[in-house]
Amino acid sequence: MNIQQLSNPQYWASLFPTPWSVVVNLIDIALVAWLLYYFIKAIVGTKIMILVRGVLTFFLFELVANMIGLTTISWLINQIITYGVIAAVVIFSPEIRTGLERLGRATEFFSTNQISTEEKLVQSYVKAVAYMSPRKIGALVAIQGSRTLQEYISTGIPLDADVSGELLINIFIPNTPLHDGAVIVTNDKIAVSCAYLPLTESTGISKEFGTRHRAAIGLSEVSDAFTFVVSEETGGISIARNGSFRYDLSIEEFEQELRSFIIPEDQGKKDLKSRIFGGRIK
Repeated sequence: MNIQQLSNPQYWASLFPTPWSVVVNLIDIALVAWLLYYFIKAIVGTKIMILVRGVLTFFLFELVANMIGLTTISWLINQIITYGVIAAVVIFSPEIRTGLERLGRATEFFSTNQISTEEKLVQSYVKAVAYMSPRKIGALVAIQGSRTLQEYISTGIPLDADVSGELLINIFIPNTPLHDGAVIVTNDKIAVSCAYLPLTESTGISKEFGTRHRAAIGLSEVSDAFTFVVSEETGGISIARNGSFRYDLSIEEFEQELRSFIIPEDQGKKDLKSRIFGGRIK
């Protein structure tokens, strides 16, 4: 197919001789549109997108030139597109490789071994706690539930960063600017660090627990957040949730409690539909 065919009305009429051919061609167009969508999604933000816009511009110029009969201009633009694309593939090979990698990630829902977002979060938290606990690096992390923590988020230093074990460890390294206060996670992002949480007013809390533990308990009394603490004195792992406080947990017990919050039992395995459209199954 070339520009002359696209500008020929008889060509378009030949596409729809029968009702069945109309259905087939509509399916064909829908598949091409779907492939173009994922291709553009994969290359957006890369330098190769500039090349694509340039090629489309030349393509439109050639179409207009052919329609009004500018044969020489049409031939010249066609040559530029043909050889320019070949040269651009060589020049932009790193960007093309990056775009193809993004395209591959965009179609990961076909993979049966895909690790869910929730599983990655669990692994990140467990990795951070497993590192900090034996080294007695104090930490306080609150994971937002269904109730907003905006009141306490506003007291912290904005980060808006992806959750990772390495980042959590780095935040709580002693004598660094961000290690004091709490990290608050919302929408699977580290929203802020150095946030202030409400201290519990309960008088039944043992004096062996410091400010971090009292803040974790205090937050659990006014929200449904999941809060965990690593003690700076003992390295002990504690959690607070819905007014309940558990301490001196093993890493396995901590992971079990964390999973029950992040990955509810009724969520089950994601089917193909949920992988395509994303989102959590509630």
